[in-house]
Amino acid sequence: MPVTEYLDRNARLYGDEVALVELNPEEADTRRVTWKEYELIEPSVFAPYRREITWSVFEEKANRFANLLIARGVQKGDRVAIIMYNCLEWLPIYFGILKSGAIAVPFNFRYDADEIMYCAELAEVQLVVFGPEFIGRIEAIADRLSKGRLLLYVGDNCPRFAESYRELVADCSSVAPDVTITDDDYGAIYFSSGTTGFPKAILHKHLSLTQAAEMEQKHHSTGREDTFLCIPPLYHTGAKFHWMGSLVAGSKAVLLKGAKPGTILSAVSSEHCTIVWLLVPWAQDILDGLDRGELKLSDYQLDQWRLMHIGAQPVPPSLIKRWKEYFPNHDYDTNYGLSESTGPGCVHLGVENIHKVGAIGVPGYRWECKIVGEDGSEVKQGEVGELCVKGPGVMTCYYNNPEATAEVLKDGWLYTGDMAMTDEDGFIFLVDRKKDVIVSGGENIYPVQIENFIRGCDKVKDVAVIGIPDYRLGEKTAAIIEVKEGYTCTKEEIEEFCLGLARYKRPREIFFEEIPRNATGKIEKPVLRKRHGADQLVAQENRS
Repeated sequence: MPVTEYLDRNARLYGDEVALVELNPEEADTRRVTWKEYELIEPSVFAPYRREITWSVFEEKANRFANLLIARGVQKGDRVAIIMYNCLEWLPIYFGILKSGAIAVPFNFRYDADEIMYCAELAEVQLVVFGPEFIGRIEAIADRLSKGRLLLYVGDNCPRFAESYRELVADCSSVAPDVTITDDDYGAIYFSSGTTGFPKAILHKHLSLTQAAEMEQKHHSTGREDTFLCIPPLYHTGAKFHWMGSLVAGSKAVLLKGAKPGTILSAVSSEHCTIVWLLVPWAQDILDGLDRGELKLSDYQLDQWRLMHIGAQPVPPSLIKRWKEYFPNHDYDTNYGLSESTGPGCVHLGVENIHKVGAIGVPGYRWECKIVGEDGSEVKQGEVGELCVKGPGVMTCYYNNPEATAEVLKDGWLYTGDMAMTDEDGFIFLVDRKKDVIVSGGENIYPVQIENFIRGCDKVKDVAVIGIPDYRLGEKTAAIIEVKEGYTCTKEEIEEFCLGLARYKRPREIFFEEIPRNATGKIEKPVLRKRHGADQLVAQENRS
């Protein structure tokens, strides 16, 4: 059934219960508040940075926006873009689009004006909904963007080139529109992360959205008593579909603006969160803060926190080992996925398999997986090949791009571009991106393996390994290292630490600098390649 029916059910059965909370402590410039203080202070003190809505209000807001879209001529199958920071309006707007029969098109909030224009044209959107943080970017392209498109502004002081969302929806009916939606109808377009070039528009049916929601609830046993803390941006499939486990369960979720370690722990404490999805850098920052004594677990109420899971990138086993030292009672899980598979979960470790930390897991709920070689045949256990997945969450296509679609969709299988292998128990280990494999002197070198090893150094906060041009070897490995705060580290120390690697895997060059990551925590290796002169090598390979 379409995922919108879960919202209808929750409004009917749990209408007076809190569905969503928005916490914005950093913008409001508030102090970090411990759980003990929270219990003593009047709730009104938190009003500047805490908002909430019930399931019935969530449903009403979604219905009003759906009716607004229909009144403005939006028809079934039309595309409606969203470019907003996480806020209490985000999800009701998204569900309003779905309820109208239109296709929701979330935009990356890091897009500049030209990228917004590019994606609007690529996805052929008819309407753009944007928040106050994007006034400047939208204004810069308003003349072009507004041609044939309605611009709706969500916030105070509506700019002259747009119309006010708040004023318009206030006059719309809160009754669900009479629009029939099926699993086979198109529901959303997501964009590839863009870490390997211009983003592609990924088209999904409602079946994909429902699959992701039901899979998330099942994987993490999300129940009515749980509270999910959502920090990553909602435009991304990972954040949204992890939240949809709460939708299926009919339980509360908290949208937190800000990812400082103290902010995260305060939110978990004050809102009694039980499930938290972290990106690797955030988990690392929490552990570093605890190591330095800047954070004290005794300042927070964390006994209810039962599950910490990580996705969006390979997870160093050393990080989870450290995490369990501070949080021995936490269940841990990791999920693998990509926007083409409706986000995380097509491969899933499972909380019962923590002894397999380092693996991304086994096929997720209703998914199949295989690993194939260059000839398309499955490789043997222990051999490296390309990971392929198949299931009800696979995209329909890259919108208006049949050539790119044909490259990755073959007989119902999605070729992920990720290199992987299985162990003797059938657990899948991610080796690296196919395009990130370094070929040095005829040897295939997988950067993730080296990165995981170097992260075992006590002084290293983050690391990225890339290939850079070499006259003799073709490519050589370069390690870009970000040192932990308060530490110093030398090239010689890293070289000595890397003696534990096979000789051909040891970095030939070592650089110390900050590691750039995108909004979903993935290392932006194209930035590093350009910075260190490797982009010309990549361009040459892409042309060949």
